[in-house]
Amino acid sequence: MQAENEKLMAQAREERSLMLKEAKETKDRIVNEAKDQAKVEANKIIADAQQQIQQQKMAALTEVKNEIGTLAVSVAEKILRKQLATADDHSNYVSMLAEDIKMN
Repeated sequence: MQAENEKLMAQAREERSLMLKEAKETKDRIVNEAKDQAKVEANKIIADAQQQIQQQKMAALTEVKNEIGTLAVSVAEKILRKQLATADDHSNYVSMLAEDIKMN
């Protein structure tokens, strides 16, 4: 009877060890899968953020170029208005443009 009990205890210990081993393997697999999934998600978030940064950068550059163009036109307009303030200045400028056209 004692030998049978010891045999059952040994068998129970082996089953317990096997169950603990399987549980540890399952835990390790789940943790590794979670880590891999987290890496994939992190890489996706980083890629999306980089794409948004690039788009915002291009939008900002376009806005700056447009603003520079507007300022350049405004400055040129003010300069022309000042230089062509009188009728004589205006007439001389038109004559100069006409001469340029004839040369080409």
